[in-house]
Amino acid sequence: MIKKALLLLYTVCYCTPAYTQVTQQQLFDDLLHLSSEAFNGRKTNSQGAFKAAQYINKRFHSLGYQSQLQPFEYRSGFFSSSMGNNVIANLTTSNALAPQLIITAHYDHLGLGGPSSKSENKKTIHYGADDNASGTAALLEIAEKIAANKKDLKRSVIFIAFGAEEQGLLGSKFFIDNAPIPLSKIKLMINMDMVGRLNTEKHVYINGAGTFPEGVAFMQNLGESLELRPVVHAGSVGGSDHVSFFKKDISVLGMHTGAHPQYHRPEDTVDLINVPGQKKVCDYIYKTIMELATTNYKMEFIPQK
Repeated sequence: MIKKALLLLYTVCYCTPAYTQVTQQQLFDDLLHLSSEAFNGRKTNSQGAFKAAQYINKRFHSLGYQSQLQPFEYRSGFFSSSMGNNVIANLTTSNALAPQLIITAHYDHLGLGGPSSKSENKKTIHYGADDNASGTAALLEIAEKIAANKKDLKRSVIFIAFGAEEQGLLGSKFFIDNAPIPLSKIKLMINMDMVGRLNTEKHVYINGAGTFPEGVAFMQNLGESLELRPVVHAGSVGGSDHVSFFKKDISVLGMHTGAHPQYHRPEDTVDLINVPGQKKVCDYIYKTIMELATTNYKMEFIPQK
């Protein structure tokens, strides 16, 4: 039986000074750690995934966030069930009106492969550097930068690292069905899934920009101002965790840097990550958050097909 209100709270805060800029070194350090053999491919319901959740939780604490694990149970077979964890981090600010922006990435991957692997070698570690250690590392770096500039926030920001995305968006579905805040308070969800392979054309692909007022033009202009070339879709919401929010009539942005031949294969390793390019993507997402969280930009849900 799923316990809807179950949260494992960690009250100790390992606080360190936050950097005001996204740094390539910290991005690389988190990427290297999360995609290492120590986490064994981060498959949900494995020791590797639990260790990854603990690592993320501790990192959020070190940045001054109130961070917690949100465990959830899901059926993994006809007679069996499995456990996953989301990691939820809230930054307490004195001038935040409400928790209105949610920034997310899934941290789980395929472990030793399994049916979702596209490789013939299904019994080796699938490292998942781009999918989605890249999004998780970006989540942590952006969280650090937000913490360093929290005095500017008019709207508050919640960060979530989801588990069990690869099993069918299960972590985000559990969160949205058991949210610790009213869904009406959530004005935008930004999801990062595979943001580590910026190409030479500097394309950032964005789904769902039409779900909030003037979102397509907003994302296009903002990206171009940072010397990126956004490919912005009003709808085409996609297949990652932001879909769980879109189905509840919440505005979303799904961010990624495109598919590649190493997708869902053991060869998705950290040496192929474009770290300078990922920093550019992080700066883009950070600026998006700050433009929306430090102003009175009108936010309302606009349905899309």
